[in-house]
Amino acid sequence: MSTLRDRVALVTGASRGIGQAIAVKLAGLGAKVAVNYKSNDARAAETADLIVKAGGEVMLARADIGSSEAVNGMYKEITAKWQKIDILVNNAGVTADGLILRLSDRAWDDVMTTNLRGAFLCSRLALRTMLRQQWGRIINITSVAGLIGNVGQTNYSASKAGLIGFTRALAKEVGSQQVTVNAVAPGFIITEMTDRLTAEQKELALSRIPLHRLGAREDVAELVAFLCSDSASYITGQVIAVDGGVGI
Repeated sequence: MSTLRDRVALVTGASRGIGQAIAVKLAGLGAKVAVNYKSNDARAAETADLIVKAGGEVMLARADIGSSEAVNGMYKEITAKWQKIDILVNNAGVTADGLILRLSDRAWDDVMTTNLRGAFLCSRLALRTMLRQQWGRIINITSVAGLIGNVGQTNYSASKAGLIGFTRALAKEVGSQQVTVNAVAPGFIITEMTDRLTAEQKELALSRIPLHRLGAREDVAELVAFLCSDSASYITGQVIAVDGGVGI
């Protein structure tokens, strides 16, 4: 895989979980990384420390990606420091689970705002520099739930399915300017979200996975890093699952 030296990457929701692993991986390949997070300064600082210890260059970018004003401010801060954004990983996501008859308007709107509107707002701004320089990578972190659905997650599944449509449409819009847009769909990955599952729920999940194990955050980060590289320059508009085969 070619390195990402001199590339500038923005990873949303990078203070923990999959986003943190992606940020550290990209930095390890030479990218300058803007670590976006919404509110937890301490957790974001942990990600920054991991990047610095690995010899990388990092800046913290606190912003609610569901807010157009906040995203505009974040974009200005990043471009003031590094002049551009070459790579955008739309990773930030939230859940607010519930069966549909009990699902509140707020639970629906909050999930859609972060998971789908946030990707739109960040992509619209990052494309300013990508299109001008005729090179860019946008990676949208969707979910196997967006491909096959999940009981009690109509809002989450709809937001992640919407992200797939967004990926394919945007890939067609910007491909002529050598900007690629792809989606990565993790399955059951070991994160704080899966830590909340009961033993019974974990066993049920394992029974559905052909590889019969949960994935690691690094499994997702490795694929994202490849898609960000020059080695993946002829791949766009694709949805690639990292799910141990659960979506087969």
